[in-house]
Amino acid sequence: MSTEIERASRVRLPTNLSMGEQMKKSFLALLALGSVACTAAAQTNVTIYGIVDAGIAYDKNVTATDKVWRLESGLHSGSRLGIRGTEDLGGGLSASFTLENGFNADTGALGQGGRMFGRQAWAGLNGGFGSVKLGRQQTPLYYALLAIDPFAINLAGNAQRIFGAGLYAVDPFLRTDNTINYSTPNFGGFSGQLSYGFGESPGSLSTGRQAAAGVAYAAGPINVQFAYHDANTAALPTTTPFLGTGAADLRTAFIGGTYDFRIAKAHLAFASTKVEIGATSTDSRSWLVGASAPIGVGSVLASYIRNDVKDIAAGQSDQIALGYIQPLSKRTNIYTSISYTENDPGVRLNAFANGETGRQFNVGVRHQF
Repeated sequence: MSTEIERASRVRLPTNLSMGEQMKKSFLALLALGSVACTAAAQTNVTIYGIVDAGIAYDKNVTATDKVWRLESGLHSGSRLGIRGTEDLGGGLSASFTLENGFNADTGALGQGGRMFGRQAWAGLNGGFGSVKLGRQQTPLYYALLAIDPFAINLAGNAQRIFGAGLYAVDPFLRTDNTINYSTPNFGGFSGQLSYGFGESPGSLSTGRQAAAGVAYAAGPINVQFAYHDANTAALPTTTPFLGTGAADLRTAFIGGTYDFRIAKAHLAFASTKVEIGATSTDSRSWLVGASAPIGVGSVLASYIRNDVKDIAAGQSDQIALGYIQPLSKRTNIYTSISYTENDPGVRLNAFANGETGRQFNVGVRHQF
């Protein structure tokens, strides 16, 4: 197929043609090239997709006294540009890949620390056995929380801001590099996945290693999710100094479920997270109770989340949130949400300092293509 494209691109026009005849010939050559390219794309099933999301946000968690209004990207869904594709290899086997770039719509800058494809970058094989993917990927923990959080880990009610004392919002609980992931086929609503991320540290198999698993049941009105993640020598974010600093061993277990009553959907979740730095260990417990309900063509979202750092005196944080999403078409919607976070004196989730409260409000528009 690449040979046919090369031939089409090497079309030469006679020099003795009039300007009108040359334009006609050029147009026909472009049509031929486009036809060949479309045929090649159809055979490999390559899709370009993305989201552009921008809105106005208010935050009171930036400094001890300041309140900030700003234009921000990815308030409902992270702005992204992706390429994905599949190829039928015959015998029930297919190849697939995804390259997904994150960017900030307000500035045009790259997201995920400036990575070209910081959201996802993997290649895989699929068949009756399930699927195997290799590369940078979102974790089983990410997909479990995504399925249960009423806010779908977005907007001001994003459960990642609270769960695991905020560790669910950052790598390696969010995404892992150098990862092999195996996902099972769906068996009557049951599915599962296993993943292993290489630490790639010379002389050590355990340094930087990631291991994770997920099990799900989704059928009818019921959706139940379980995920476990074990990370060795992971870097703690600067936003959680009360958990310690430097490299830590992290372990978390998450279970949650939803039940759709049609007039509304109920959301429940619980997680236990351990942070170990040398001989020091810190345990957190996270709970979520939420609801989502259709209002006309729109949806109302609500949640209450608590995180309790058991090994810190006065270590509780509570977040309440309310949101609304209004579709304007199949691909475009507007949204708004508000949240309030209250911290005990020993912790500082979504706030500038321990014991402070955090507030967030946003309103914006999201377009998917």
